[in-house]
Amino acid sequence: MTTSPCLHGCFITGTDTDVGKTRISTALLHWLTQAGWRSAGFKPVAAGTRLIDGHGVNDDVRALRQASSLALTDAEVGPFQFETACAPHIAAELEHKSIDRAQILRAAHALATRTDLLVIEGVGGFCVPLGPDWDSADLASDMNLPVLLVVGLRLGCINHALITAQAIRAQGLHLAGWVGNSVSPAMPWLDENVATLQQRFERQNIPCWGLVPWLEDPTPAAMAAYLEQPVLQSFFSSVSPSLVSS
Repeated sequence: MTTSPCLHGCFITGTDTDVGKTRISTALLHWLTQAGWRSAGFKPVAAGTRLIDGHGVNDDVRALRQASSLALTDAEVGPFQFETACAPHIAAELEHKSIDRAQILRAAHALATRTDLLVIEGVGGFCVPLGPDWDSADLASDMNLPVLLVVGLRLGCINHALITAQAIRAQGLHLAGWVGNSVSPAMPWLDENVATLQQRFERQNIPCWGLVPWLEDPTPAAMAAYLEQPVLQSFFSSVSPSLVSS
């Protein structure tokens, strides 16, 4: 599969499912809008919908759509959405469908023509099957964007983060940074886990983009307040083809 060198932005992956990828993605979109960039969220594959006004809606796709600075449809943000909340290749099989790799690329490029920057969110962890012979790591390679790793701060996060970082590098992608996201109100040894992550990633010159605590109301604006503004400014300025305002 040919890579896509003309896309600009970042690819968001996580140490697992339910670690806060969508919330961090919407926080980034909020920050980008406030900083003056035209930005859009894109979640190529999403599984799990609920009926709203007679239409199946994926909560992650809808959140990315609402956080984008452009007026978009759910289909533009999430071209492949499936009803059942399970592994996407299984969800596709249940609906007798397949996830079209080329169609995803076309949708990403179409969205890119209207934006300065894309925030592309993967599905689950980094190596999730999407078809018989490809997975979400291949999807990240197709996008050919720097990767941001969202680390769900919970038991096992150090191992999961370091293994995922290895997988990203093995795919030939640039790991541009990581974000620690608290997924529960009380994690034992939180500070010690974060300190170890910081130490290990600093050795690899992988910057921390922020540490987000447990929030009762995790709105994009509330989460964006915990992101490292100078790090974001430096990164997105370096990857954006056109700065609207700084």
